[in-house]
Amino acid sequence: MLALGLAIAFQACIVLASPNALIPRAGPTVTLDSAVVTGVTSGSVDEFLGIPFAEPPTGSLRFNLPQPIAPYNTSFSATEMGPSCPQQAIGLPDLSGLAAETVDFILNSVYGFIFTSAEDCLTINVIKPSTATSTSNLPVLMWIFGGGFEIGGTAMYDGSGIVERSIELGEPVIYVSMNYRVAGFGFLASQEVADAGVGNLGLQDQREALRWVQKYIGNFGGDPKKVTIWGESAGAISVALQMVTNGGDTEGLFRAGFMESGSPIPVGSITDGQVYYDDIVEFCGCSDSGDTLECLRSAPYDTLVDAINQTPGIFAYQSLKLAWLPRVDGVFLTADPQVLVREGQVAAIPIVSGKYLPCDCDDEGTLFSLSSINVTTDAEVATYIQAELLEDISAAELAETLIQYPENILDGSPFDTGILNAITPEFKRIAAFTGDAVFQAPRRFFLRSLSGKQPIWSFISKRLKSLPVLGSAHGTDILNVYGGGDMADCVINFAVNLNPNGPTIIEWPEYTAATPNMLQFNDGLIPLSLSWTTIEWMQLIL
Repeated sequence: MLALGLAIAFQACIVLASPNALIPRAGPTVTLDSAVVTGVTSGSVDEFLGIPFAEPPTGSLRFNLPQPIAPYNTSFSATEMGPSCPQQAIGLPDLSGLAAETVDFILNSVYGFIFTSAEDCLTINVIKPSTATSTSNLPVLMWIFGGGFEIGGTAMYDGSGIVERSIELGEPVIYVSMNYRVAGFGFLASQEVADAGVGNLGLQDQREALRWVQKYIGNFGGDPKKVTIWGESAGAISVALQMVTNGGDTEGLFRAGFMESGSPIPVGSITDGQVYYDDIVEFCGCSDSGDTLECLRSAPYDTLVDAINQTPGIFAYQSLKLAWLPRVDGVFLTADPQVLVREGQVAAIPIVSGKYLPCDCDDEGTLFSLSSINVTTDAEVATYIQAELLEDISAAELAETLIQYPENILDGSPFDTGILNAITPEFKRIAAFTGDAVFQAPRRFFLRSLSGKQPIWSFISKRLKSLPVLGSAHGTDILNVYGGGDMADCVINFAVNLNPNGPTIIEWPEYTAATPNMLQFNDGLIPLSLSWTTIEWMQLIL
């Protein structure tokens, strides 16, 4: 389920010497309250990086709701991104026997840009066209990074290319990204946490950043009424959860959502995380405390990090059965997200979402199935599905699922690769089911529930299909967006016009239940095409 928001920031650049190269140029400035904030100019864009948007979540504010930043009254430089929030230590899957390009993809895409982390981490970045002024009223594209709610940070992604591309298209936008707390610092879950009303802190951080944008983005030339929230994987799930909180009332914080590899997934109760909370309490020596949560607030930072790192990460055997993720807490999420969607408690805004089958990446499950390559028989597959993916599935449903996902490697994921990529007898089978159960089925439910109620567009990426073992894996679409590809044009068009169509792509019809159109991103001579699919048996895993 969670998305490793691949950190593919494409930060290579070439600096050409010129006669003016040695002439110092004053950095761009913006005034926030009574402070002058100095950024940096890069090409045709101005960047203001690492601006605190909330009070540091340290000391008594550790494991507490984000507090609005005090008025800025001291001028400061904003030329570097701030540290990421504390990260989950994630062990690598077994990479032995994999092709060198696959290993390189995993190491340098998934792990290559995890930057320095610190507990004081709630910062925001604003990248704007250099020509934008406080009266420009430009649309705002607000990125929420992925990483399975365990890792990630804004420094993983360079949004300047997106702003530059928007200028080239004649549709300039402002790019905003924020850090939010992840892993145990952002998604601690237990009865104690529920009683204190401090669950889902990572989502609360995102909401606070959205409030900051409403207050300050006009100073940079942005229009607070034209904010699109956009994310991949855990970031896309976050977009969906921002849509269902508060009874679906956006509070005017955003007007549209763009989701890659994520939707309102089932999350369970906040008390489902009790086992991890209790383990951390014991590790930190807080078991005998009368207030274990308060004890954790005062625990040494390094001890707390070590405690959190004892919990299973995204490449553990249980993989996408995550230790740290949003949960129903009675505050941010008053019920399971799918219940809220079914009840109509969801923002009625235009959305773009990856298609339910295939998803926005054709082979969503391959990366995560590297954790279960020791599952090699039909009986072991049945046990794995019931224990790690669908705990409430009945015996009859499980039997039908095994029929729909046969052992035949020709039917598995990476799809359309024949006998290739079958690194174990059951790998392609598990990968196909994992992708459907965790990503496609929840999205299918989401799109069908909203069809006819608001504008919806859907897509699938089948690019990088030749990547050995992984194929068009989870997160490969980020290469397209942050690399300046045609998907970036779609995102920009959508932020500006509430419609992803534009002159650089083929016509992309809206999705409806009757005509589930999707735009397909392909390798080869035909980079874009249209298709649509219906898979009724997926009702089994909804």
